[in-house]
Amino acid sequence: MNGTATVYALVSGGGTGGHVYPALALAQELVARGHAPEAIRFVGAERGIEATAVPAAGFDVELLPGRGLLRSWSPRAVARNARAAWDNVVAFKRAVALVRRTRPAVVVGVGAYASLPALVAAAALRIPMVVHEADAQPGLANRIAVRLGARAAVSFPGTPLRNAVVTGNPIRPAIVAVDRRPSTPALVAVVGGSLGAHRLNNAALELADLWGDREDVAIHHVSGVRDYEECRVRLEACREPGDRLDYRLVRFEEHMENLYQDAAIIVSRAGGMTAELAAVGMPAVLVPLPGAPGDHQTKNAEAFARAGAAVVVADAQLDGARLSRELDTLLRNPARLAGMSEAARSLARPDATRAFADLVERAARGID
Repeated sequence: MNGTATVYALVSGGGTGGHVYPALALAQELVARGHAPEAIRFVGAERGIEATAVPAAGFDVELLPGRGLLRSWSPRAVARNARAAWDNVVAFKRAVALVRRTRPAVVVGVGAYASLPALVAAAALRIPMVVHEADAQPGLANRIAVRLGARAAVSFPGTPLRNAVVTGNPIRPAIVAVDRRPSTPALVAVVGGSLGAHRLNNAALELADLWGDREDVAIHHVSGVRDYEECRVRLEACREPGDRLDYRLVRFEEHMENLYQDAAIIVSRAGGMTAELAAVGMPAVLVPLPGAPGDHQTKNAEAFARAGAAVVVADAQLDGARLSRELDTLLRNPARLAGMSEAARSLARPDATRAFADLVERAARGID
């Protein structure tokens, strides 16, 4: 990373696609407004998806050590937390040096622990800060940043952050441009996020066994990097020579826009990705992650269910048989799927990226 170049915005945070992709949407909007790509810099976690996604999008990223803390007093958790605490000290020192060296016009936080070091450094150096909260219940990093003086943009009205501006969740241009044309046979997408979701992966593989002789459906299963090898081995073991089901297992989906275009329905968690589901009008079976901070995924899923855009299944109740029943009920009712698609679009905020970029530019200029 070249610290001598003039930096307009330092975008911090990441870890998962739900944080990184809205940040990239902001960066692309700022470039479209005339800011040079090299003036938009990222800082994130070594272990996060930003390590590959940000350079692939054409932006520089500074990767810091560190990870979240485990809420346990087991010997393994204590040892890991001690290492995490040291890594976080190193990350804070490097973030302060980075912010002092680049002197950006504004520091933007998009959530997760990786955003906090740069935001604290910005507060110490009196550099304007803006944070974006994708979920109905704000995370710890954003709550701290707002207390330190950051302006807040949120996706949901009523999100408890002081003086928050409701912008919606920024969406990448490629996703906004999706024109859904579900393929034949009906394609079911199962997506657990960039790391993956054990419960969704297990249910999808059980579904492969149950639907092995079917040709009227297909499954595109994005396992996530963590579980891919285990899923691959299990899939090979359960497939029979006569199976006709078109089952595609991938580690990570580089082009979600293509999947959104082709899929009839998606099975996913209910984090930041729900904004993309709304933007493209994607019917969904949502399985909120239990124990998510502030139970924000349940709140997200309930908002979609109230609108008629999704069916919600509790994590503990999801298995292949339950997933088969829910999907068959929906796939056999095209009119309901069409209604769910329209309901999802009703939750979208198509101007979210523009509104967030407006807030960032106002902060950089010192305009209230």
